[in-house]
Amino acid sequence: MPRLGFRVSAAVLGTLALVLAGCGSGDDGSSPGRRPSGVHVTIKVPADAPTISAAVSLARPGDLVLVAPGVYHESVKISTARITLRGESRDKVVIDGRLQQPNGIVVAAPGVAVENLTVENNTQNGVLVTGSAEAVAGLPGRSGGYDTGDEPVAFLKSFLVSYVTATRNGLYGIYSFSAQDGVIEHSYASGGADSGIYVGQCRPCRVVVRDNIAELNAVGYEGTNASGDMYVVGNRLVGNRVGLTTDSDHQEKLLPQQGAVIAGNLIAANQQTATPEQADGGWGIGIGIDGGTDNRFVRNRIADNGNAGLVITATADIPPDGNQILDNTFAANGVDVGWTFPTATRGRSNCLHGNDLRTTVPAHLAKTASCPLPARSSSPSGTWAAPKAPRGIPFTNVAAPATQPQFPNATTTGATAVPAVPALPDPKGIPLPPASLLAAGARVQTS
Repeated sequence: MPRLGFRVSAAVLGTLALVLAGCGSGDDGSSPGRRPSGVHVTIKVPADAPTISAAVSLARPGDLVLVAPGVYHESVKISTARITLRGESRDKVVIDGRLQQPNGIVVAAPGVAVENLTVENNTQNGVLVTGSAEAVAGLPGRSGGYDTGDEPVAFLKSFLVSYVTATRNGLYGIYSFSAQDGVIEHSYASGGADSGIYVGQCRPCRVVVRDNIAELNAVGYEGTNASGDMYVVGNRLVGNRVGLTTDSDHQEKLLPQQGAVIAGNLIAANQQTATPEQADGGWGIGIGIDGGTDNRFVRNRIADNGNAGLVITATADIPPDGNQILDNTFAANGVDVGWTFPTATRGRSNCLHGNDLRTTVPAHLAKTASCPLPARSSSPSGTWAAPKAPRGIPFTNVAAPATQPQFPNATTTGATAVPAVPALPDPKGIPLPPASLLAAGARVQTS
């Protein structure tokens, strides 16, 4: 829950700025200054600091950086723990990279909250949350993501991205990489040339992605090597080229991907032509499981995906094993569920139970692969005629987003206290989204 802090006048903040400028840095990356212990302030942009970056550099743990409406041409790096960066208006506070910088916001310290603003036109990411120094440096890997080479895995612990609009970014809209114990919620992502929302390289993740909208991206949500207490619940993933993927990839560490829960999402009409084209050319797929293992897909509504509702396949030498498809509703997909293994790498013990579906490849999977299965049961394979994917458009040409909901009481609520570990959802309490949510603009709610 948000925690109210003390409000300090611009004159007092000016004095604080002079004091902080003359002091060394503390162990947590903040400046200790002479402020009494436990006193938290609100630093306003531009009233108290001319830029967001300048305000962030003055902030100490527990402070709120509150940004007035305007277009800010800067890349903001947050290296101080437990500060809140919040816009006064989600649609009118815009960090615009002008296609001249890799990232709009980089969170490189624990306990940070980013709230109620728009981030757009960056060559890589709108918001990047990471414990990787290589990723902070903005070194892209092949076909999106980050190949951090010999860098040891280091996790950023505890983060929150809430009520953020990320649009027209060259890789990912909101990107959590090598980070744990976080929440991405109430946000909107469009025009991601790779993915709208991405979680990668965490084990155990303890990450919750909930109540977001991802549309007009190459992929709505992607989880790569994101394992253990990884929850994607109550999101609207509609009108992308591919709705959702969970996969294993040698480009990132912590192989294989396993143990995610994908529940209560609306995943529909993912064959939108006016979208960026991802390197692998995926098209018309609701859910893709590419070398992912021991994931549970529970009570999702998967509809109107022209190629397939849900696909299971292998990636390179990594098989998809033990995935459970439970109590989902499929409708008007090219194929509701399709399993295909074009190479020698095949899956085992994948199963279905309680789903409303009509077509599978191979046929009769609901009976022949019904849960539970004997250990190491080989998954059958088949093929089907997939529609040809149309060419995509530049991510810079994706349609502008509609007005999105505001953070409640953005200008009167104090800094947000981000928990060390988020409350993890109970899949049993997550309902199937109603069919009425297929209407344009409807939002999925899980609480």
